[in-house]
Amino acid sequence: MMDANNLKSDQQYCYLLENTSCLRRTRSRETYVILYICSSISLILTIFGNLLVVISVSHFRQLHTPSNFLVLSLAAADFLIGIFLMPPKIIQIIEDCWYFGDNFCYFHALLGFLLTTVSVSNLVFIAIDRYVAVCDPLLYGTKITIPLIQIGISSSWILSVLYAWAILFFKGHYLTRDDGFVCLGECVGFYTKVWGIVDLIVTFIFPCTVIICLYSKVFMVVRRHLKKINTVNQQIKTKEADQNKIPKKSERKAAKTLGIVIFVFLLFCVPFYLCAIMNAYTDVVVPDAIFNIFLWLAYFNSGMNPIIYALFYPWFQKSIKLIVTLKICSPESSIMNVCSVDH
Repeated sequence: MMDANNLKSDQQYCYLLENTSCLRRTRSRETYVILYICSSISLILTIFGNLLVVISVSHFRQLHTPSNFLVLSLAAADFLIGIFLMPPKIIQIIEDCWYFGDNFCYFHALLGFLLTTVSVSNLVFIAIDRYVAVCDPLLYGTKITIPLIQIGISSSWILSVLYAWAILFFKGHYLTRDDGFVCLGECVGFYTKVWGIVDLIVTFIFPCTVIICLYSKVFMVVRRHLKKINTVNQQIKTKEADQNKIPKKSERKAAKTLGIVIFVFLLFCVPFYLCAIMNAYTDVVVPDAIFNIFLWLAYFNSGMNPIIYALFYPWFQKSIKLIVTLKICSPESSIMNVCSVDH
């Protein structure tokens, strides 16, 4: 009897006036404060960090390069994740309830499919871009052009919209409220068996395989080129002959920086996908607390990219200063030099 009373004291209805609504677990006031402060910091970082990336690449003409346009597209997707996906998910995880209605639950799921697919496809394009830049530097300028990148980015967004629409239209992903027996205050989705496998391949197995294979090749080539550079430095006479065959320092640095972006993506998102696979296709049930932690890490990955850019890209550091000081409001600011030229 004592245990039952304790259980009741630790739980209450999501909607106090609706005794048919879901039960929510209550926490101490201190716990709520800590959770909301940490979540707010990560949310602010995601929204404003990616907004700075979008403004920087869009405004400064010097940053209008194929690689940076891919970074712009990725930042735009991460910005939308911070605006539309993270706030309601934060509240749902902390409060154990969904307070935004069934319609927004569907919209949230649709937008989740869309932005996840866009982000993953952008990372694949980034891996391809760095592969060509490092492994075939002489032809990079002719193979990877801004019009080609713009077509690729547009295709990524359009196909992602169609893919997200197809999943919901063909009932490949259904919400728990669909059956009419789930309590009010819940928004949880499940895949059908076929679409679960399709989505796993499209958004996880195939892109991760491509990314890992391409970047493995990139790092092997960079390592070989670094050895060649050391040899060239020792043999000054052959320096000019070999210099054109070696990617610029800026290309190697970009490969390293974007490689870190991809590595962080895999580090933060793979655990969530593995948990989802175990829940769907095995008898192992991942506890909700662990699943929510990995889900939050997957969302927080969107806020990590601006930190990486700030640490490794001098042009982003300078762009932030110009934006914060409002110097970008001057008519000539778009043609300002925000990055040094590598020799």
